[in-house]
Amino acid sequence: MSQTKTFKAKLRSPADIAKSEANWAYLVLPKKISDILPRRGRTTVDVQIGGINFQATLEPDGQLSHWLKINENIYTAAGATIGDVVSLKIAPVDQEPEPEVPPDLMNALAAAPAAFSTWQATTTLARLDWVHWITTAKQAKTRAQRISNACDMLASGKKRVCCFDPSGYYSKALSAPKEAD
Repeated sequence: MSQTKTFKAKLRSPADIAKSEANWAYLVLPKKISDILPRRGRTTVDVQIGGINFQATLEPDGQLSHWLKINENIYTAAGATIGDVVSLKIAPVDQEPEPEVPPDLMNALAAAPAAFSTWQATTTLARLDWVHWITTAKQAKTRAQRISNACDMLASGKKRVCCFDPSGYYSKALSAPKEAD
């Protein structure tokens, strides 16, 4: 892993999920570790925890740092349990992978050829920001409006989403999950 940094962080259980969905945990990266990353928004990293290697997309925590969601299978295989302070190695990936495009956005783009053409002409990071802007909508109505607006903006040739703070710092719109008691 190039630019690899080693650090320790507490493995936490998120408060706002049903027990039936509690198959993941999270940790918050120290700001000095986030500072090595190429961006304050979503960014993909190579991670090693307890000898287990995987790739993950970090989420912004709204404090100019990031948080990491870790699947239960991974932290269990690494010999960790929730509440443990774990050692991690983390490094930014050499090239950001293409984001997974939500079906509702893909359907809207398919129905708008001019928007789809601009979408294809954007960078991977721009597409990541478009997807992030849409998926961070808290209500279905807001999400639908953002998809419509995205298609309009893309159809007009706009390659970057405007008025969206991908770090959550200035808008205070993003944060790490709250920890369960």
